[in-house]
Order: sequence, then structure tokens, then C-alpha cells
Amino acid sequence: GVWSPGQSGRVSTPRAAAMAGGTAADADKGHTILEAIELSDESDDEFVYEELPDEPLEQDEEETLDDINRLLAESKPSDEAPAGGASGSDGPAKVQQRPQVIDDFFRNFLIKNSMKRSLEAFQTEWYELQQSGKFKNSELEVVPDIYTRNHGLHEEVVMLRTEVDKARQVASTAKQSWDKFRKERDFHRMHHRRVVQEKNKLIVDLRRLKKHYEQYEPTLTELKHKYEVAMKEKMLMRLERDRFLSKVETLQKQLSQVQADSKDEALNGGQEAAEQTSKRSKQAPWPSEDRVNPYVNSTFEAARVSDLKKTQAFKGHLGAVSRIAFHPKLPVVATACDDHTWKMWSMPGGELVLSGEGHRDWVSGVAFHPRGSMVATTSGDATVKIWDVAKEKCKHTMTDHNQAVWACAFHDLGDFLVTCSMDQTTKAFDMTTMRCRQTFRGHVDSVNFVTMQPFSNNVLTASGDKTVSMWDLRTGLCVQTFYGHNNACNHAVFNKKGDTIVSCDSDGIVKLWDVRVVSEYLQIDTGQHPANAACFDRSGKVLAIASGDASIKTFNVEDRVFVANLEGHDDSVQDVAFEPTGDKYLLSASSDASFALWS
Repeated sequence: GVWSPGQSGRVSTPRAAAMAGGTAADADKGHTILEAIELSDESDDEFVYEELPDEPLEQDEEETLDDINRLLAESKPSDEAPAGGASGSDGPAKVQQRPQVIDDFFRNFLIKNSMKRSLEAFQTEWYELQQSGKFKNSELEVVPDIYTRNHGLHEEVVMLRTEVDKARQVASTAKQSWDKFRKERDFHRMHHRRVVQEKNKLIVDLRRLKKHYEQYEPTLTELKHKYEVAMKEKMLMRLERDRFLSKVETLQKQLSQVQADSKDEALNGGQEAAEQTSKRSKQAPWPSEDRVNPYVNSTFEAARVSDLKKTQAFKGHLGAVSRIAFHPKLPVVATACDDHTWKMWSMPGGELVLSGEGHRDWVSGVAFHPRGSMVATTSGDATVKIWDVAKEKCKHTMTDHNQAVWACAFHDLGDFLVTCSMDQTTKAFDMTTMRCRQTFRGHVDSVNFVTMQPFSNNVLTASGDKTVSMWDLRTGLCVQTFYGHNNACNHAVFNKKGDTIVSCDSDGIVKLWDVRVVSEYLQIDTGQHPANAACFDRSGKVLAIASGDASIKTFNVEDRVFVANLEGHDDSVQDVAFEPTGDKYLLSASSDASFALWS
């Protein structure tokens, strides 16, 4: 008979049922009916069920457990170790692709190529032949493995070719980079070898030069020693020459003076010569230690420096005025100048009284004898000259120092003169014999200033070795040294009572020292410019400082306050001094070739 859609029938395979709807439209075509089955809707209550024999429960449970274990062992992957069987059921589920059936293979091929009529004819004929049993089971299995493997291998070949192309590109890039790095390595290796060769060459040259230099070192040492000896001999010859020249000049002046005054002093000359011979044969005695300073208990009014103003400026020199000194009895001052002269002026008018010429270099210091009859001057020509004010002539020239002489000071009794020099020594001269009686050695640099402690035998020196020292005039020994300055000390003086020292240095630092306890009790910073000199007034309460910034700075030592800054000079102030009898005015000497009066 012919199978139609209205008839009830059963197809033995699921694919036949799936394709039934697809072939229903072809009712007019002939079909082979294999078996007709009637389906009834009646209830199956009348169906008789067979009894099952009872079996022991334990055996069922054992078989059930064996079945479960067998299923687990079968479902476990073949490459997994047997030891992991207990935990295999806990692993993640895996999806495996089933082998493709041969009829599905054909269907996929026809669908892929859009062959619908061929697909319908294939399905119809396929199911008929399958139901009729004409196919063997071996022929209905999956697509042969060779095709699947060929397809997989083809895809793998395509993928591997792509990867090979990529690897070839990477290899080409790596080769280029490697060639580049190899060239750079060769270049750096060659450069390194060249540097090593140059280094070795330099080492060899250095060793050779070192040996060469070692051969010359004894010769250099010998030449240096010869040079030092020659320089010393040259300096000694120069000193001897200067000394002889000064002696010649002195003898010439004395000869001319003797010739001029021979007629007037023919009778008195013999008497004076006898007196001088008797004096020089007799040395002056050392001052006694029992004298008392009359100003110890005296009280003076402090100078009113806040009211001082520049009233007069005296320009009578051609160079810097380096020192100024007051006459002990008269209103007269003496100034020392770099123009090789010293001069005396009447105060406060400023009239020129006397001019002394005879030094061959700058005049650095000037001092009056306590009786006012003589003046001592020091100079850069390494000489000290004693001048007779009454006769207006040089009385004696001392040439004991080897280098420039910076300053001088008379003892208050007038029998001794102390001088300081760049040759690091201080000397004491006997004014009776005009000879050196004492030399103070101990400073290691130039001695820049010297003065005497009032009414005592102590000498005070300020040196370039940053120290201030006190010396005993009679023994020549250092009594005390004051340390604290960080630069060369330019000046140091006592107050009227002799119990306080003020010292100033090139850093602009001024220090006050208590002589009785030998300690610093006040420091004054005047600024960046050097402090060239300092001076107390009669009361010892007011201090005037000559500064390198062309000003005079005044301080009240008792109250420890700055009082006034006196400005009026055009260049550095070299020295400053209060009028000794009543602090009526202040005098200052400057490098602008003038000295000024402040009142």
C-alpha cells in the first residue's frame, strides 16, 4: 500500500520521524509500508503484570555499588592515573565531540552546497534502504577516520604555515637586530682595546716621567737651597748698603752742620762733647717698680662724643697720614706721613710749626718725649730717628732693626724708647747712650704696634700673629699673652688707669681686656672693614675707633652701647686721639692725606 499522512504508522528510527514532516508534501509519490500498527486509546488496566522474584537486598546493594564503580572507572579519562580514581567524580565536566555519522556527513555536504532536491531524494532513498535492511551495520557507522584526520591535518598545516610565516618574520627581525648588536659589539670591543692600549701607553709614559722627575729632584733641592742662600746674602747686602748710605748721609749732614756752626760754636763745642761723652759712658738705670699711677683713683667726666662734628680739616701732607701724637705740655700735634716727612702743627688753628725731612721711606710712627724736647720717628727704611725740637735737627739715627719699623713709644720717665718692627722684634733703646738695651723676641709675625703701660715697666705689643703681649722692660721676658683675635692685630693701647687694654684687628673686631684678671670682657664688631686704631678718653669710658670705612666709631664702654659714627674723611682712617688735657676735641688721621679736628 501507499503511506499517506492520514494513516497512522511508526518509523523505527528518530531520523525517520524527523523527516516525516519533510516528506508529507509528496503524498502522491509511492512508499513501501513495512508494518502497520494500530494505536488504541483504551486503558491498559486489564494488563496483567508478572511478579518479580524477591532477591536479597544486600546483593542488590553490592551489585549497585559495583555498577557505580564500573561506571566511574569507564567515565574516567584513560590517561588519568589510577590513584586519582577516588577524586575523579569531583573534577570538572568535559565536553567531547562525537564522531560524525556518515549520513550526517552527506547531509551537511548537501546543505552546505544548497542542494535541496538532492537532499530530499537522498533522505527518502536512505531511509527506505535502511528500513529494508540492505545496509550492513559496518556501513552505517561514522565517517572513516582517514577523512577526519585529513581534514584536521589540513587545518593544522594551514595554521602551522601561518605560524611558520610569523616565526620567519620574527626570525628576520631578530637577525637584523643581532647583526646590529654584533656590529655595535665589535665597534665597542675595538674601542675598548684602543682605550686599553692608550691607557697602557700612558702608564708607561707616567712611569718614565716619574723616574725622570726623581732624577731631577735632588738637583731642584740643591738649587732651591742655593737660591735661599743667595737671597739671604742679597738681603744682608741690601741692609748693609742701606745702613752705610744712611751713615754717609748722616755724616755729610753732620759735617755740613759742623762747618756752618764751627765759628759760632768753637768755644762751646768742646764742653758739649765732653758732656755727651760723660753721658754716653753712663747708662740710664732701669725704672723702679715702686711707682704708683696717680690716675688710679681719679675720676674724669666722659667725653661727649655724641656732640662732636668735623670743624676743620688740615691738608698739609702729600700722602696718607699714618700716625698722630699730642705734645705732653703744649697744644701741638705731630703727624707722620707716607710722603717721607713728619710735621708739627699748633692746635686748634692748624698752623705748621716744624717739618722733619730725612727718612728715605714712609714715616710710620711719631712720639713726643715726656719733657717735649725731642721727637722720635719710625720709618719704612728700617731706621728710628731722634729729633731735637729746639735745634730743629736730627740728633741720632738708630739702625738696629733689619726691616721696616712700625711704631715707637717713650717711657714716662723719658729714659727709654721702645720700637717695634716687621722683623718680629721689639727693641728698647737707652736715650742716654742711644744704644739698644733690650730686645723682645717671641712674636712669629710682624709687630705692628708698641706702647708702654702708664707709670710701669710693662711694654705692650700688637702683632700680626693675632696676639697681644705684655713684656717686662728690664728682663725682656713675656709677662702675659692675650689670645682671641682671628686676624692680625693692628693696634693696642691702655686706658689712663692702666687696668684695661683695647686691641683691634683687621677683621674689624675690637676687644677689651682686663689686665688684672687677664681676660676679655667685651668685644665690639665694627663691620667688614679693618679697625686700624683705637683710643680711650681720659675717663676710660668712651672709646673711639678708626675704621677702614673712612669713619670713626665711638662706643660707651661703661654702658656697652654704640654712641655715634663720625663721617667726614674720604679714605680709611689710620689713627685717632683725644686731646689729653681735657678731651676738648678729637683728632683723626686719614689716608686721604689730611687730618681732621672734631669738636
